Amino acid sequence: MNLGMLKLFRVLLVFLFLQNLYAHSSDLNFKFIKKGVQDDNTLLIVGGIQGDEPGGFMAASLIATHYEITKGSVWIVPNLNFTSIIERSRGPFGDMNRKFAYISKEDPDYVDVERIKELIKKPEVKLIVNLHDGSGYFRKKFIDNYHSPYRWGQSSIIDQSKVNVPVYGNLAEISKEVCEKVNAHLIRKEDIYHTHNTKTKLGDKEMEKTLTYYAINNGKAAFGNEASKELPVHERTYYHLLALEKYMDIMGIEFKRKFDLQPLALRDVIDNDIYISFYDDKIKIPLSDIRNYISYFPTKKDGKIDFKPSSPVMTVIKNGNSTYSIHYGNRRLSILEPDYLDVSEKKEDIKFKIDGKEKQVKIGSLVDVSNSFLVYPNDYRVNVIGYVNKAHKNESGLEIEKDEILQRFSLDVKGQIYRVEFYNKDDNKFAGMVLVKFPKKLYEEVVLNEAGVKPASL
Repeated sequence: MNLGMLKLFRVLLVFLFLQNLYAHSSDLNFKFIKKGVQDDNTLLIVGGIQGDEPGGFMAASLIATHYEITKGSVWIVPNLNFTSIIERSRGPFGDMNRKFAYISKEDPDYVDVERIKELIKKPEVKLIVNLHDGSGYFRKKFIDNYHSPYRWGQSSIIDQSKVNVPVYGNLAEISKEVCEKVNAHLIRKEDIYHTHNTKTKLGDKEMEKTLTYYAINNGKAAFGNEASKELPVHERTYYHLLALEKYMDIMGIEFKRKFDLQPLALRDVIDNDIYISFYDDKIKIPLSDIRNYISYFPTKKDGKIDFKPSSPVMTVIKNGNSTYSIHYGNRRLSILEPDYLDVSEKKEDIKFKIDGKEKQVKIGSLVDVSNSFLVYPNDYRVNVIGYVNKAHKNESGLEIEKDEILQRFSLDVKGQIYRVEFYNKDDNKFAGMVLVKFPKKLYEEVVLNEAGVKPASL
C-alpha cells in the first residue's frame, strides 16, 4: 500500500469514527459551570480547545469539581472541544483555536465557537485564561530543539504588553506575577516559566485567529497558559493550577480546594477520585481500577443510558456494536456490554449482615467487607454476580465469602469489588445494585539468605 493510500485509509477511519461518535454519543456540547457568588469581576477559565492537551482540560475540570470559590466569581468551560478530547486529537475539524477571526456556518465547530464567543463578551467577564499544553520548553533564546523561542511549553502567553480595558490591562505585569508564582514552586529547574509575548497585532496572522486575541479585541484581558507536553499529565495540571490560583489571587477571588497542591497528591486525585453513577444513583461505580470490559451491565430496554459523571470531561458513548464506552478525558476506561431490562422506580435501603453485624445499606452504595456478607430476605431477588450456586436462584439469606465468587466477575482489576444486584420479585425489574469490596489478601513475604534460612530480622 503506497503512502497516498495509507493517508486516504486514515482519513476514512477518522470519518467513520466521528460519524459513529455523533450518531451514538451523549451530549458532547461543552459544559459551562459557574462557581462562587456571581459578580462583575468574573474569571473565565477555558480548557480543552485542543483535545490532545490533557493538562489544560484536567486543570479546568478540577477547578469545577475540587475547588470551592468562597469569594468572587469563576466561570469554567473545561471541555470546549469535547469531540476532540474523546478522539485525542488537536481537532477533528481543524484547529478550533484558529477559528475566532472567521468561521463558516457550515463548520461543525461553528456552534461551539459562537457560544464561547458570547461567554467571552459577557459584561461580567473581566479576565480569561485559555489553558494549553505546548511542545518543549519556551526560551527567549535558542538553546536546542526542545528549549527555544519556537517552543510553547512552560510559558505565560500574552498577545501584547498592554490592552486598553478598564481592569487587568497590564498584561505583561500580570504575566510576570504569574510566572514568579509558578517559578517559586517548580518540580525541577528545567520547568521554569517565562512570559511569551507573541506581539500578535504586529502581523502574526496565525495568532490573530485565536481565542485570546478575539477576547482582547472585545475589550477583555486574556492570557494563555502553557504547560509542557514533555511532562506527565499530573505535572502539567499542577503548573496550570499554580497559575490559575495566582490569577484568582490577582482578581481578589478566594477559594478552598479538596487536596494538597503537590504533584503526587494531584496524580492521586486525577487517577483515583473518579466515579460514575447510573439511573438516579441505582448504580455507582468507582473507576480508578475498573476492568476494561464489563459484561451483563444493566441497561434500559430502550438503550438509553442515564448517567452522572464525577468529572465534566467524562462521558458515556454508545459504540457501533451496541456496547457502551466510558471515556474520561483522552482515556477510554471501560466498555460496557449491556444486559437490556426494565428499570424499577423503587429505591429502598437493603438490610445486610456484614462480618456478623447488621447494617442498612443504600442502593448504589459501596460497602467494605472483611470476611463475609449476607443479604436478608426481602422483596427483591438477589443476584451476586460471579457467585455460583445452582441450588438457589435467589441469593438472599446466603452468607457469602470472597473465595466463593469468581474473580473474573469483579468490577476492578484487583479483584476486590463485586456486584450485588437486586430485582423486584413481582415484575423482575432491576432495582439497583450494591458493591461489596473485600480487602487485598496479605501474604507474608519470607526473605531467605543464601543458606535458605530466614534472617533474624527483616
